[in-house]
Amino acid sequence: MVLHPKAKARVAGQEVTFCCKASGTPVPKKYYWYHNGTMLERRVHRYGSRLVLRGLTLAQAGTYHCKASTEAGAIKSAPAQLTVLAQGQQSCKPEPEPSLVELPSECPQDAAGSRYYDVGRCPPAPCAGGQADRSGCGAEAGRCCGVRRMEMREIPCAGSLLPIKVVAECGCGPCTQPRVLVQGRVTAADTGEPLRFGQIFLGGRKVGFTGYKGSFTIEVPPDMQRLVARFVDRQQRFVDAVKVLPFNRRGGAVYQEVKMLRKKEPVDLDSSQSNAIPLGEASGREPIGELVLPAGAFLRPSGEVFQGTVKASVTFLDPRDMATASAASSDLNFADAEGEIVPLRTYGMFAVDFREGETGAALQTGPVEVRMDAGQVWMPEHLQKMKLWSLNPETGLWEEEGVLQPAGKSRGKREERTFLVGNLEIRERRLFNLDVPEDRRCFVKVRAYSNEKFNPYEQLEGVVINLINLEPQPGYPANPRAWGRFDSVVTGPNGACLPAFCDGQRPDAYSAYVTATLGGEELEAVASSPKLNPNAVGVSQPYLGKLGYRRLDHDDPNLKKTAFQINVAKPDPNNVDETNGPIYPYRSLEECEEAPVSANHLRFYRVEVDKYEYNVVPFKESDLTSWTGDYLSWWPNPQEFRACFIKVQIEGPQEYMVRSRNVGGSHPRTRGQLYGLRDTRSVRDMLLENTSGACVEFKCSGMLFDQSLVDRTLVSIIPQGSCRRTAVNSLLREYLSRHPPVAENNHTAAFTMLAPVDPLGHNYGIYTVTDQNPRLAKEIAIGRCFDGTSDGFSREMKADAGTAVTFTCQERPAGRESFFQRLLTAPAEA
Repeated sequence: MVLHPKAKARVAGQEVTFCCKASGTPVPKKYYWYHNGTMLERRVHRYGSRLVLRGLTLAQAGTYHCKASTEAGAIKSAPAQLTVLAQGQQSCKPEPEPSLVELPSECPQDAAGSRYYDVGRCPPAPCAGGQADRSGCGAEAGRCCGVRRMEMREIPCAGSLLPIKVVAECGCGPCTQPRVLVQGRVTAADTGEPLRFGQIFLGGRKVGFTGYKGSFTIEVPPDMQRLVARFVDRQQRFVDAVKVLPFNRRGGAVYQEVKMLRKKEPVDLDSSQSNAIPLGEASGREPIGELVLPAGAFLRPSGEVFQGTVKASVTFLDPRDMATASAASSDLNFADAEGEIVPLRTYGMFAVDFREGETGAALQTGPVEVRMDAGQVWMPEHLQKMKLWSLNPETGLWEEEGVLQPAGKSRGKREERTFLVGNLEIRERRLFNLDVPEDRRCFVKVRAYSNEKFNPYEQLEGVVINLINLEPQPGYPANPRAWGRFDSVVTGPNGACLPAFCDGQRPDAYSAYVTATLGGEELEAVASSPKLNPNAVGVSQPYLGKLGYRRLDHDDPNLKKTAFQINVAKPDPNNVDETNGPIYPYRSLEECEEAPVSANHLRFYRVEVDKYEYNVVPFKESDLTSWTGDYLSWWPNPQEFRACFIKVQIEGPQEYMVRSRNVGGSHPRTRGQLYGLRDTRSVRDMLLENTSGACVEFKCSGMLFDQSLVDRTLVSIIPQGSCRRTAVNSLLREYLSRHPPVAENNHTAAFTMLAPVDPLGHNYGIYTVTDQNPRLAKEIAIGRCFDGTSDGFSREMKADAGTAVTFTCQERPAGRESFFQRLLTAPAEA
């Protein structure tokens, strides 16, 4: 499906056009349209690939999708939502929805003991379109609900007034079109070496190369529903990796680690003899099967039978080895006869590369046989459904090559074995797969939070949740026998629903191994030992017990805390305890996606090292559509985010909170006005006694949102303790003196500067990274700052490397306020 219908909003009486387009061989000519799953009559609507609805009524609201079909198969489009408003009904209510931000620690709590303040938000819903777009197939610019007016308020906090901008009114305006990106690294699954200058294909089109360190960035085309990228090693050391990469439709970048499988060393075969190549004989296990190549099976592309020595490389990906899941290609789905995308459960994948021994020219094969050991199939019902598949590198979908039928027995090394046998012709370089379609399916609800408080309004969007289906040994849920498939979903404003195999009879028939990453950083799962706390895990008893939730470090505290495993026990519809998540039947996807945050769900959270951020103009970094164009916006450009950090060394007996206070410095519209605050606790340097370091974010200098004048941000760095400034980086001091005006540094307990416009680097103690994703820009900058270099990355603080300013702090005599406290209680005097 190359063109999917788009969501639209209309007023009753207007008309709307939906379009879709499929490609294939032969070219699809037959299209069918469905409203809420029911096929629309072609006679009544006279549709082809385009559906026009005139004189809309309220009853015509709902979801629309199309299906294209030929004698070769069928494919369905993604559904599009049609909103139909009554005459005079507003699609964008002027009153904002509630949205809470946390105020700084010195601000008083309200009557309920909360330090959260409602700043309001406008839901990014589509506004009713006009009749201008006649064809309905072009990119509809569209109007969306957004901020029409903001107003400034002041909150009394510790003797001073804290400015805050709140949404006063919502209204319709042009939709923001944030860039959607996928970034990451491509490395070898076995050694971790990067794929240098590998080719990247989208569909059949080459779109670029990986970098020297294997890094890549792909901009997702606007209408794409499924991003299928193929990574090719030009030196042919690795099997091509075809990956279905998840992305965040709301904008920003999602980070992905891509693993490539190293090709097996070729063996010499005599083409005039019959040859058998085992599939999956690694680590002392019985092979899963074998590839049987009869005499004369090798052909040149012209069809001529090849005589001579063949260099044959057959690389098998064995799901009995848990480490191979990350290197598997595609997302193990196929399109069934109805055009539905349906999951597969793999028993192994193999890639073949046959070449002439003398010239290295690629060879094809005539009919060859794939024999699979039936003893390696643990679910008896799978024996009847086993098929042979090949991967279409452009769609990322598996296509049926043939059925595997039971054949006669043959004597193995130790006992008689029954084989399943299928036939195959290898005409192009594809990945092949031994799979069964699996219809016992469910969805698992997972949410990610910004900290361990699990506040509903502190959920993280843009987190990649990965789920690997495991088949445990019966009675040993922690000891998987093999993995069966894997899925990745990106969290939205209401979490993520991940498809998984499940079983109603045996809760532990299938288990799931779940991880979460944000910009390459692994999030932490909720602990399961020494005591399981249902309130923290997010699932109530007794269902939690049936799921057998275990974090990876359950039995061994040395293992990572970033994954959990559960039994995917299909919910019993007659048991009220199992009807509220976190597992939902496959037909209840909508219920899973729209479940309230109070319903059962599984959780990950970000481990924050005592960090606090406050923006005068509220902005949710995980939702780029929440950006507001304002002179006081921390990030002035929603297409590009520049993160700036300063490294502070602290010599003192403990760790200290360090604040950056950021106000307008040189721009006439913002001079003296607060942009925001950042608090960061210093991190101890393990190699230096009584020394810690802090990487403190500050607002970069540069153009404000109108892109007309530069503002040099006035940044004050203030440690929260009895501290005095003892050193300033000489290169930074010299730079600031050469780029006036110079900020006054009268008080020895703080450091003040008009922030540099240039990205200076580690020699100055300033770290600057620009990226299309604010979180990723910050993560990279913090990693460099910890390391004290301009291109490295570390999670361990090296406090004396690449530092901008040094403070010496001591324990304060009892009863005496620090400068930081005096600044809060009597700012004018301080």
